Amino acid sequence: MIHQTLTIKESEAVRQIRSAVMRYGKTPSIRELMFALGYRSPRSASVIINNLARKGVLRRKFDGKFQLVRAEDDVAHAQTIDVPLVGAAACGAPILAQENIEAMIPVSVQLAKAPYKYFLLKARGDSMDEKGIKDGDFVLVRQQSAAENGDIIVALIDNEATIKEFYKTSNAVILKPRSKNKTHQPIILTTNFQIQGIVAAAIPNF
Repeated sequence: MIHQTLTIKESEAVRQIRSAVMRYGKTPSIRELMFALGYRSPRSASVIINNLARKGVLRRKFDGKFQLVRAEDDVAHAQTIDVPLVGAAACGAPILAQENIEAMIPVSVQLAKAPYKYFLLKARGDSMDEKGIKDGDFVLVRQQSAAENGDIIVALIDNEATIKEFYKTSNAVILKPRSKNKTHQPIILTTNFQIQGIVAAAIPNF
């Protein structure tokens, strides 16, 4: 919760950070924020970031980058829960590791339903466009480690998060693309792999 009133410049910084998170799936760099706010020195943007961290809007991550903790008011929060937005790929680390979380995004409780836990992932490519998941969309994922045939899942394959349709046979798992682009091929695996969650909704990134 934000306990202190933001200045005009701080509020503008929050808008710019939130816009970058929703458009690119990550928070802007100090220099990018400097240009967005019309400053001539990165120090001015750094001061803004430090103030927002002190007021509870941002949080420093282990790698020195920052995470958007809260960008909405308490009235909106009453109908939402904060869902972590992670990068487009997990890069070998657990998807919900602290270093992968770019922001906490308020999501309607009608989408992110209790008692489950959720995360947001930015889709890349067109391998699931026939299921309404387009390149750049945000995918709301319900955390769980099991799936039924036909579920759209998120799995960690070759050190990256992949979104595919799940099918299991007696001795293999098949992850099927659902795309108009027929260059995409199914991924055939043994049963020894980890499901990160089930896709609950795709949110267009306008």
